Amino acid sequence: MCRLLLPRLGSAVLVVWITATVVFVALRASGDPLEAILGGPGSQAGPEATQRATEAYGLDQPLIMQYLAQLWRIATLQFGDSYARKQPVADLLAENLAPTILIATLALLLAWALAVAGLLLAATARGRLGGLVRAGLAGIETVASVVPQFFLGAVLILVFANGLGWFPVTSTGSSPAGLVLPVVTLAVPIAGYLAHVLHGSLAEADAAPFATTARSRGASETRVFFRHTLRHAALPGVALSGWAYGSLLSGAVVVEALFARPGLGRLLLEAASVRDVPVVVGVVTVIALLYVAVMVLAALLEHVVDPRLAVARAAPGVVGA
Repeated sequence: MCRLLLPRLGSAVLVVWITATVVFVALRASGDPLEAILGGPGSQAGPEATQRATEAYGLDQPLIMQYLAQLWRIATLQFGDSYARKQPVADLLAENLAPTILIATLALLLAWALAVAGLLLAATARGRLGGLVRAGLAGIETVASVVPQFFLGAVLILVFANGLGWFPVTSTGSSPAGLVLPVVTLAVPIAGYLAHVLHGSLAEADAAPFATTARSRGASETRVFFRHTLRHAALPGVALSGWAYGSLLSGAVVVEALFARPGLGRLLLEAASVRDVPVVVGVVTVIALLYVAVMVLAALLEHVVDPRLAVARAAPGVVGA
């Protein structure tokens, strides 16, 4: 367990440091944060107010000292107050964290459900029809994996919200109806990519001796799929789930803005537009930590799905032998 967790904890520190550095450079390159502190471009702040704000926020210090101060605030999770909203950043993060985690988690579960459904259909279809089904599924997977989320979300709004009236246009709460379109918008591209990856491993598992033996004993294709081949085919997808969750968190920026949902993505977009440095740093840090946490959980789940990985780590060469 230590061999599994320690490298990932080191990766977490590295990811947060790189993220904090990129955010610091990007925000400073976009303009002076003092403007956001004083109330935006239309502010009428005088020289005295400007001087007080500059000293209070340490903007009179050398740039390297400002950078080190930001790293310290991140290390201690003390993000201070929002420049624009005049609220503690910790309170803003607490308000917006749960909605983002909710839609990202539901989207990942839906993506897996769609991918497994496609795998089952491909595995149980036989004969000439089976070839047509697999070819059709391959086309759907390719289109789904490359469709832009903002385009897919706009189409879903036009068809299912404005056209059919089945779901609300905006999703301001956690009602089931309001969650459907945002979750589907996030899930479809991930489902296409997962299904594409899983189909290759499913073909290998389908031709393995254990699957052939199960069929020779009279097991149906559905039974072979759920009892034997799915577990082996799912391993690459489990490994990719951490990356997929990170992609869903980044996609939340588009989806939350499109559907007027509260969440970290929308908070980040609004803060970046006014150069609200504490909020941007807080949101990006939390997202980076969530990404690393999910990567660790995905690694642990790999060991649950395939215990041979634990044996291989404990005694390298045993599995290969």
